[in-house]
Amino acid sequence: MNNRLYVGNLAYSVNDESLVQQFSRFGSISSAKIMMDRDTGRSKGFGFVEMDSEAHAQAAIDELNGKMWDGRALTVNIARPMEQRSRVSDGTGRGGATEGATIDGAALMVSSQRPASAGLSLGPWRARPPPCFSAVRA
Repeated sequence: MNNRLYVGNLAYSVNDESLVQQFSRFGSISSAKIMMDRDTGRSKGFGFVEMDSEAHAQAAIDELNGKMWDGRALTVNIARPMEQRSRVSDGTGRGGATEGATIDGAALMVSSQRPASAGLSLGPWRARPPPCFSAVRA
C-alpha cells in the first residue's frame, strides 16, 4: 500500500498538529510525524504522513506538491523505505564512517593508529588512541 507520504521542505515552525490540519482536508490520517534532530530538538524540515487510503494520499500529493506553505514550496510524494546503512565505528561512540565513503574522490580508510604528526594528547582517560581517518587516492 502506498499511503505513506514524505513531506519535505517544511518550515521549522511546522509541528505534528499543523501537519495533521494541512493533510486532513484530503481524508483520514493514520499518523503524522515531523522528524526532529535528537541533539537540538529542532525540526529537521521533513516529516511523514500516513493516510487511510491510497486515493487520499494521491489527492494530497496532487494538491500539495510544490504548493507554498509558510514561505516554502512543499515536496510531497510517496515515502520510500529507509535504506540500510552499513557503519564502521571509529571508537568515539559517535557512529563513525560509512563503509566505502569518499572525500573529494579519495577513499576513506580507517586506521587503528593516529599519525605521529597529529601531536594530540589523549589524556589519562583514554586507554588507547582512537582510530584515525586518512584519505587515500584509489
